[in-house]
Amino acid sequence: MKGSAEIICVGTELLLGDILNSNAQYLAQQLAQLGIPHYYQTVVGDNVARIQQAVAIACERSQFLIFTGGLGPTPDDLTTATLASFFGTPLIERPEILQDIQQKFAQRGRTMSDNNRKQALLPEGAEVLPNPVGSAPGMIWQPRPDLLIMTFPGVPSEMRAMWQTTSVAYLKQQGWVGSTIYSRTLRFWGISESALAEKVAPFFDQENPTVAPYASRGEVRLRISAKTASEVAAQQLIQPVEAAIREIAGADCFGADEDTLAAVVGKGLRSRSQTLSVAESCTGGGLGQALTAVAGSSEYFRGGLIAYDNAVKKVWLNVEAKALETDGAVSDIVAQQMAAGIKTQLQTDWGIGITGIAGPDGGSADKPVGLVYIGLSDPEGHTQSYAYHFGSDRGREWVRHVSVCTALDLLRRRFL
Repeated sequence: MKGSAEIICVGTELLLGDILNSNAQYLAQQLAQLGIPHYYQTVVGDNVARIQQAVAIACERSQFLIFTGGLGPTPDDLTTATLASFFGTPLIERPEILQDIQQKFAQRGRTMSDNNRKQALLPEGAEVLPNPVGSAPGMIWQPRPDLLIMTFPGVPSEMRAMWQTTSVAYLKQQGWVGSTIYSRTLRFWGISESALAEKVAPFFDQENPTVAPYASRGEVRLRISAKTASEVAAQQLIQPVEAAIREIAGADCFGADEDTLAAVVGKGLRSRSQTLSVAESCTGGGLGQALTAVAGSSEYFRGGLIAYDNAVKKVWLNVEAKALETDGAVSDIVAQQMAAGIKTQLQTDWGIGITGIAGPDGGSADKPVGLVYIGLSDPEGHTQSYAYHFGSDRGREWVRHVSVCTALDLLRRRFL
């Protein structure tokens, strides 16, 4: 091990909140997996003096500086020139970089402008960090024996490709990689963070692996992290803890890591050779969108109908006029008839109907904002609906989001 890393993200757009800083998250995860200590992150705007100030501070506390952003052809792309100036090193045009940029422009049928020549400039002594995706390369540079610098473009896809294809191997070769920190994240729906934390409280006292809870838009997650010499050893430490938590949580745990409710439901439908269709009112197509975000969903998802107007519910879903007049569009009976209606129309095994009041207006004392009914019609012809009160304090999009997830979770639990 050679020291700790620091991530410095350059870009005024990050400070203004115009762009989500996903690069810092990704790099932090990668550093953890490689076992490289990482204690600081900095975001700095496109300003030479402030970038140099950030570098001066970082050099005093970290031995590996990772820069993202500021490598493009425009005047506000300042990272390379600013670093060279800070360390008093001249910039040298690298012909191999210039040739690579020219070839990439030619392949795209475009002519390279003079502005792009600045991307071929690197401090004297720096190595090229190739960019297999875009035009702007990065660099690997040791301006002094106790300091390593790597620079990456701000475009996430380019940065990630460069990190995986070059940086990881370089860091391993140079002895930067220490013990591995490997994490497994269990995902839960239908239980609150506090309720889950109470169930698994004894696991929070463990030191290796550690268990930590966090919540995200109605979902609860438990991150199990182990620090060992290898990923395989970490997985072996994590496995019994994961098994014990899954046993305690039961059906509330729907998956792990990159699993989504839509993907888990899709897997359940595929394994049963069954199909699904949906009828949506308050979610406005959100359920269909979640289902079709999963690759291969055409195997089991036939389609859906956004039935916002009552006339659409009557004509296309066979919702009874009497039900709409007597019980209202947001009701138990209408949710059932929507689910059964879409199932009949599209000839599927399962049908889901969602109707509710997403807000911010339209609620009443009897039917407040956040009231949602979800109907589920099964292969045997039985149809039920379930009422949920999601509240109004978190806004319209919250109600729509949790309605979609709850509908998926409802079907997932039926499979169980």
